[in-house]
Amino acid sequence: MFSIIIPTWNNLAFVKLCVASIRKNSAYAHQVILHVNDGSDGTLQWAKDEGIDHSHSDDNAGICIAVNEAGGLAKMDYVVYMNDDMYVCPGWDSQIMDEIKKLGTENFMLSATMIEPINYNNPCVINKDYGQSIETFNEALLLKECNTFEKADWSGSTWPPTIVHRKYWEITGGYSIELSPGMSSDDDFAMKMWFAGCRVFKGIGKSRVYHFQSKSTLRVKKNNGRKQFLMKWGINQSTFSKYYIRRGTPYSGPLQDPGDGIMRWENFRAWVKRKIM
Repeated sequence: MFSIIIPTWNNLAFVKLCVASIRKNSAYAHQVILHVNDGSDGTLQWAKDEGIDHSHSDDNAGICIAVNEAGGLAKMDYVVYMNDDMYVCPGWDSQIMDEIKKLGTENFMLSATMIEPINYNNPCVINKDYGQSIETFNEALLLKECNTFEKADWSGSTWPPTIVHRKYWEITGGYSIELSPGMSSDDDFAMKMWFAGCRVFKGIGKSRVYHFQSKSTLRVKKNNGRKQFLMKWGINQSTFSKYYIRRGTPYSGPLQDPGDGIMRWENFRAWVKRKIM
């Protein structure tokens, strides 16, 4: 049903758990595609032994290159980008598929809703700690409780797991490699989807995945994604989040373009910021 792209960087225990959850808790059969960065921890050999579709780079190529290489192996109509430190809960894919069937368009960007152990006051996630490591992970309790939380659909989907039609993955060219290793690449991809005409940026409240949080990104030297986004698109990332995709607000239908009055001021602020950088 889906081609699920998972970039991984010497994170074997987590990617094993992620793939196992997809196999165990999905309602449909999916194509799993790994991009193995380095893989000297045994990930590359494990992917071969398991017969998992994969691409490979000798070192850490970063998220953008990784998802694009893996995306070239996608065979299904829908492309999902997922982190390797995620565990999908029962019904995650059927809830997304039910939504796709109702939309009546191929031009959408959907997200599952993350359950996260650390509370950053993110209105798009459910906060509940089921463990922050493989050793402390309480899988049984997560499976018992994951679908008991109340969570409405929300606007502003950019965070993985995200799903788009493969047609629009190809139209937009996937992730922008100038943002390697990947900070702000999610919002950049969403902006490309916006310019491709997408106005459905919807987080599915009943589609749940557990996210252990930042098990790879803490190890990389980060690019200045916010500055790159500003210089590329001419607006602040916060403006895109607040006035374009309305991240974290209750979902109320396809989005409208920001009003000219608001954007006049936001464009001026962005112009000033670019000048002083």
